[in-house]
Amino acid sequence: MIELRTPAEIEAMRPAGKFVASVLDAVRASASVGTNLLELDRVAHDMITKAGAESCYIDYHPSFGGSPFGKVICTSINDAVLHGLPHDYAIKDGDIVSIDFAASVNGWVADSAVSFIVGTPRDEDLRIIEATEVALEAGIAQAVVGNKLGDISAAIGDVARSYGYTVNMDFGGHGVGREMHGDPHVPNDGRAGRGYGIREGLVIAIEPWFMLGTDRIFTDKDGWTLRSADGSRGAHSEHTVAITADGPLVLTARD
Repeated sequence: MIELRTPAEIEAMRPAGKFVASVLDAVRASASVGTNLLELDRVAHDMITKAGAESCYIDYHPSFGGSPFGKVICTSINDAVLHGLPHDYAIKDGDIVSIDFAASVNGWVADSAVSFIVGTPRDEDLRIIEATEVALEAGIAQAVVGNKLGDISAAIGDVARSYGYTVNMDFGGHGVGREMHGDPHVPNDGRAGRGYGIREGLVIAIEPWFMLGTDRIFTDKDGWTLRSADGSRGAHSEHTVAITADGPLVLTARD
């Protein structure tokens, strides 16, 4: 069921958005060559504890997960493109690091993701990160009253194709509110003018993610981490966005 939020409820979601943004900033600042992914998870875990927030991930066990997630952030490295389970791995020079984080503050959830390169960048890696960021902005621009969800999806897909990437349709954006994942599903490709009519009060996570050489994925033996089928690298960008009478409000905007 799609739930619409009142202006007061959207205001109440702002602290969650600001907190999620602050954690992503702190985790990114803590990532350097040699940093262990478990250290990054501890940074986020300590911030959750200090803020009195609640993790959306640690006990999360949907049908596609092999077990309860057990950590508080997703750390996807290089060909690991989504749902990366933090493990004993030291970041190497040139790695693409994608961090996805969701938390609940005062009963309201926000969800966001960022991709970046640690150390020496490769042009193709910078380009795919840029593509997800451009696609995210294009999707947000279509998140206005009177448009359709298909307008958001089509905008994201158009950006992917303009960069020469294909789009995986297994995972995409989603509703956000009291829970991390809700209706509606927001695919990363679609047809403009189709689907649910966007209304004031809708709150969604918009999250383009692309891979350099394929649109197919497989699940790692850890039961969570999704990897590109051909070993090519990927990137992921995400914001929680509220649709207001004045336009889209990015609740998880980072400094």
